[in-house]
Amino acid sequence: MRRQNISSGTRWEEKVGYSRAVRLGNLVYISGTVAVDETGAVVGGDDPYAQTAFALKKILDALIRSGASVTDVVRTRIYVTDIDQWEAVGRAHAEVFGQVKPASTMVEVSRLAGSGLLVEIEVDAVIPA
Repeated sequence: MRRQNISSGTRWEEKVGYSRAVRLGNLVYISGTVAVDETGAVVGGDDPYAQTAFALKKILDALIRSGASVTDVVRTRIYVTDIDQWEAVGRAHAEVFGQVKPASTMVEVSRLAGSGLLVEIEVDAVIPA
């Protein structure tokens, strides 16, 4: 199987040694994605819905670049710093995945790798043969 690493071009990928996404055959794995723009600024402030929506836009871009689409997503993992905000995060998730309904997990974590980050999302997709 051919491996394709997909980069978003941020400085963190080189510094930490990861790819935004990896496609191996028909499998696509999207790294944990947060609401940070290319300059390193948090997008969405203290609004968990806005942060989730921005992270999901980045995820959709990585899916497209890998040759996948939203309908190929089979699993999402959502990490939040305040589980009481699950409805706002879930609303943004449903706007993207409501018709697809992938397997999903949402868990609260003590913090994420960056000040002001409220949510981080991972995605796995399977492109039909």
